[in-house]
Amino acid sequence: MTSGFPSFNPAQPYDLATLAENGLRRGFTTGTSATAATKAALTLLLTGQLPEVVEVSLPDGIHFIPIPISPIPQEPGWAAASVIKDGGDDPDQTHRARIVARVRPNTLGRIVFLRGTGVGLVTQPGLRIPIGEPAINAVPRAMMRQAVAEVVDSDAEHYGLDVEVGCENGEAIAQRTFNPRLGILGGISILGTTGIVEPKSMASFMASIEVYIRVALGESPAQIVLSPGNLGQRFARAALDLPIKQIVQMSNFVGFALECVSKTLEENAQTLPLLWVIGHPGKLAKLLRDVWDTHSQAGGGAVEALLDVATKHAPALVSLITTANTTETVIERLANHPDAPAFWDAVAAAIATVVGPRLRRVEHVQVRLFAMNGKALGGTA
Repeated sequence: MTSGFPSFNPAQPYDLATLAENGLRRGFTTGTSATAATKAALTLLLTGQLPEVVEVSLPDGIHFIPIPISPIPQEPGWAAASVIKDGGDDPDQTHRARIVARVRPNTLGRIVFLRGTGVGLVTQPGLRIPIGEPAINAVPRAMMRQAVAEVVDSDAEHYGLDVEVGCENGEAIAQRTFNPRLGILGGISILGTTGIVEPKSMASFMASIEVYIRVALGESPAQIVLSPGNLGQRFARAALDLPIKQIVQMSNFVGFALECVSKTLEENAQTLPLLWVIGHPGKLAKLLRDVWDTHSQAGGGAVEALLDVATKHAPALVSLITTANTTETVIERLANHPDAPAFWDAVAAAIATVVGPRLRRVEHVQVRLFAMNGKALGGTA
C-alpha cells in the first residue's frame, strides 16, 4: 500500500474511555479529525449516505478509533463532512474545533491536498512541508490516503481525488498559536504523529521523570541518557547499546531532570561517570539562553542561540542563520556547508558547558545533536 502505512487490517479498537496512567482522559488529534471527516465525505460521495461514525486506522498499524461525524451543508460538486476535535483532558487551542473535509473527483490520478478555510498556508522553509502547500503534516496525509484506500477498497495511489481540509474559525484560533511566527498563515496546522492526544498533567509527568531517573541510576551505571524525545532513545539503543531503563525522556523539563539526577546521586552517595544529553537543537540550544523549560511557550530562542555560537565560532554561517525562522531551516541551509560539522560540534560543546555546572556528582557531560529525520549533526555525533 502506498498510503504511507504498512499493509494491515487494524483489528483492535482504541478505547478512549480507558484513562491514561496519570488518570486523565485521552483525545484525538486534528490529523485524526481530518482523516475521519475525509473518510465520511468520500463515503457520502460514493454512496450518497453520510455515516454517523467512521473508523480511523491509527499509524501504529494495530488500532482503529471510531470518530463521530457531524453533517454540514453541501456544495455542488463536492461532498463534505466535519468532526469536532476532542483533545481529552489535555486541551490545546484546537480543542472542540470543527475540522471540515470536502472531497471531489479529479482527473490527475492522485490525491491532491487542498487548503480549506481556516487551515494555514506554508510560506517559509524549515517546516518539512513545501512552501505553498497547506499546513497538513506528513502523518495526517498518510492517514487520509489510508482512509481513501479503505473506502475505495483498493490502493489509493492512482485514485484521483481532491481533499480539501479546513477548520471553522481556524484563522482566529491560529492567532493564539505559534503558526504566524513560523510562517504558517491564515489558519491552523493539521497535526499528529500517533493520532492520539496523550494528556499531560504537569505534576504527574514530572513525577514520572523523577521515577525514571531513579530507575536509570539504580544500579550505579557508567552512563545514562537524558533526551527531550525519541531521538535520544534511538541513538542510545543503536550507538551506545544501552538498556531502555538507562534512557530517560525528560520532555521539556530539562532543568528539573538535571536536578533530579543530582539529587538521586547525592541520596545514593554515588557518582555518574557520564551523562549524555541528546536531542534536536530546537530544544537543546535554548539552554544556551538560560531557558531550562524548553516548551515553545516557555520562551527562549533556539535560532538566536545558534546565531550566538556562529558569531563566535563560525562567522561564515552568520548570514545563513540570521534570516532563519526555525532550527530546521538552519539545518537545511547548513546541510552541505563545509563549516557545518564544526559549527554543530561547537553548539554541542557549548550546551555541555552550560549543563555541567547544574549537575553534582557527574564527572562528564556529552551532548549529541540530531535533525528531526534522525541525521546526526556535527563531526563527532
